[in-house]
Amino acid sequence: MKTIPVTCAIIEFGNKILAVQRSKTMKLPLKWEFAGGKIEAGETEIDCIKREIFEELNIHIEVKKRLTPVIHQYPDFKIELIPFTAKYLSGKLILKEHCSYLLAKKEELINLDWAEADVPILNEFLAL
Repeated sequence: MKTIPVTCAIIEFGNKILAVQRSKTMKLPLKWEFAGGKIEAGETEIDCIKREIFEELNIHIEVKKRLTPVIHQYPDFKIELIPFTAKYLSGKLILKEHCSYLLAKKEELINLDWAEADVPILNEFLAL
């Protein structure tokens, strides 16, 4: 099975962190995740995460640091999730794919029902 490279961003809005909830029609319905998406051919990881965040959320971010990628096998697909910490720069947050979002304090994030691939990333972020 081919591994799909996907980026995601842990976006800081001041002292809060953005989490987004997948819609009922997406794979992994209603699970929480850090926003992002698939890397396109010829695209760098940084270009991908900036593009995906703008396409999905209508906001611009400043990418800060790359965290440890996670390879996760779901029942019908396999991803390499490449996480970045980022800071909100500008734009009005508009959900274009997800059904909900939450701005939470770092320690509150653990209470959400996360997509499995995001859990190791959340744990690394909480340990920073």
